[in-house]
Amino acid sequence: AVHLMRKSRLIIVITLAACAALAWLGAPIYGFKAHQGKLPLSPFGWVVLPDEAPSQSRLDDPDYAQAGNIALEILRRHRAKIAAPALTAAVAVQGQLVWSGAVGWEDVERQRAATPATVFRIGSTSKAVTATVLARLYERGVVDLDTPIDAYLSSLPNEAWRAITLRELASHQSGLPHYKENTDLVGLYRSIALRRQFDDVRDAVSVFDDSELLFAPGQGFHYSTLGTVLLAATMAHATDKSYRTLVAQEITQPLGLDSIAEAPPSAAGHADHAIPYFSDGHRLRPWRDVNLSHRLPGGGFAATSRDLARLGAAWLDEKYLSASTRARFWSPQVLADGQVNAQNYALGFRVGEWVSPDGKRYVHANHGGVSRGGQSWLMVLPEQHMSIAINTNRKTDEFADFAMVYRELLTTFDAVGRIAPGIAPN
Repeated sequence: AVHLMRKSRLIIVITLAACAALAWLGAPIYGFKAHQGKLPLSPFGWVVLPDEAPSQSRLDDPDYAQAGNIALEILRRHRAKIAAPALTAAVAVQGQLVWSGAVGWEDVERQRAATPATVFRIGSTSKAVTATVLARLYERGVVDLDTPIDAYLSSLPNEAWRAITLRELASHQSGLPHYKENTDLVGLYRSIALRRQFDDVRDAVSVFDDSELLFAPGQGFHYSTLGTVLLAATMAHATDKSYRTLVAQEITQPLGLDSIAEAPPSAAGHADHAIPYFSDGHRLRPWRDVNLSHRLPGGGFAATSRDLARLGAAWLDEKYLSASTRARFWSPQVLADGQVNAQNYALGFRVGEWVSPDGKRYVHANHGGVSRGGQSWLMVLPEQHMSIAINTNRKTDEFADFAMVYRELLTTFDAVGRIAPGIAPN
């Protein structure tokens, strides 16, 4: 009987996936017809990425002029290497932006150049946004990391969630599934179709509230964006405010990070928004419209590299978050067996280190993100008091192919920080 149930569930999932694929094929493809002033498209909506690309640099601190010139050349080389339509980066040191740069096109067909103000889908880097809200609420005593969530929810959508804590949700130790393990079949279809709008994250919980847990809360580790959605919904219930209101009150308004906002289903018609592309080598096709509101807290935001770097810098500002809160949130979490989880995941951030070719050790909190037609990377280095953000509007085969450019950017700007007058030493 169990075998038949699993077989039936598999058939249903395949059917739903096929329906979603048909919806994709039947959807109008953006840019099917070429107009004057645009690059020509093939009959199937493809456009070829030009070899040459515009570039732009913004210098916020004159001490970093030479580093900025080097960094822009690094971006030029890397964009060509990964065949990205656009690539942007920003660096903050000692709490202030010092440089940002952009190469390529936010809209290839219309030959609209990317700039440091270009907005990209940031995918799972959204989890750093939600972790920031959680850290602010925790620091003021509004929520407790180890109190079961049923203390905050007026009604519990799934009884199996009763003992889950905010710590377990923020560290992916709750037992909740990720997208493909979701056994709530209606919700699974919605996460594939990407068409329904959820104006309140508390309603988005319906996408997985009938799903089974993968393990008892606290007994394992499984990366889950759905867990981040439940985390955001719990904070909304605890404060009696919408999640979007919490993001505005705790992040965008006090820090002035206006670009950090819900990614629109279509970038077309939104000023400074990069067109998200599906890519096949140097051939590009705009993604169909997708609604990411059901995963907003863990994968549905958009932002500029500049604002992401400033968000990272805020974690190093003790007027914004205390050192003790930062230390608590950036401590890799331990499983029930006493071992640190396999991803060295803390609360809303991974913690890693890189040793440069000259032997210097860099410890950093970070989060990367992949979305439909976008990739993002945010890293914060407390010892260097530096944050770096990188964005692009395509998906590479391997995430590292996109993100590892941080190493060249890091060593370039860290070298300035060690020698420039007026800049605090490491």
